Amino acid sequence: MAGSMKAVKLRIKSVQSTMQITKAMQLVAASKLRKAKERADASKPYLETMLSTLTDIANSNNDFQSPFTKATDNDKWLYVVIAGDRGLAGGYNSNLFKFMEHETKGRSDITVLPIGKKSVEYFKHRHVPLFTEEYAEVAKVNVSDCFQIAKLICDAYSSGKFGHIFLCYTNFISMLSQVPTASSLLPLSDLKTNEGKTDGKARELILYEPDSETVFNAVVPEYLAGILYTSINISYASELAARRTAMEAATDNAEEMIETLSLNYNRARQASITQEITEIVAGAES
Repeated sequence: MAGSMKAVKLRIKSVQSTMQITKAMQLVAASKLRKAKERADASKPYLETMLSTLTDIANSNNDFQSPFTKATDNDKWLYVVIAGDRGLAGGYNSNLFKFMEHETKGRSDITVLPIGKKSVEYFKHRHVPLFTEEYAEVAKVNVSDCFQIAKLICDAYSSGKFGHIFLCYTNFISMLSQVPTASSLLPLSDLKTNEGKTDGKARELILYEPDSETVFNAVVPEYLAGILYTSINISYASELAARRTAMEAATDNAEEMIETLSLNYNRARQASITQEITEIVAGAES
């Protein structure tokens, strides 16, 4: 009986130590989440401005042509996959990779540009060709790196190395909901929105130097860099929200386990005391 009580007491101490860790991780994730959401929101105006600029150029020129807007017959796919650097975030990474498996089903000629340690590990384990491992740690990817990635993507697309470039990341919906999503980066085939329509208004004529196509091609990498930076911030916020939720659940489970173990310990202690009293009474009577 004494050995059982000692084992339960040690178990309670072990669970209490674990609960302290999960509680600390929950608080850290909650404090970092606010800053991550602020960075994501702060990057959106730049992205909207770049998109507006590209749309204006594409729609203000009837004979506009750009290699970044033309659909090709090239069936090679490049996926930029943004995952986390660490685990203990619930289903954040696993849900993203399941989504990727469904997204790439039936496509044999795919290459991945992984951002995040978990992304590198996952695709390496499955022997998927990697475009580069230079940005394997998502926590260290900054704005300058996003511009470099965007330039690599544009160069690879314009040279015909890939015919489709997609971005796969986890979108932040709310504290309790983070949804994996994929969006097309190239080609930019949906920018022509009002071709041939003036809506009764005079069309504004803009002169681009040296020409509209050159300006457009120069802006595309800037636009893609904005998408990447915003998506990384949103993914990081999603990871923190998932980790906070997972650690909160782990803390609650630890509290319930401590209550159950404490109840078992008290029962064993009461049983031991009752047994000792019974032995003392029996000895006195004899």
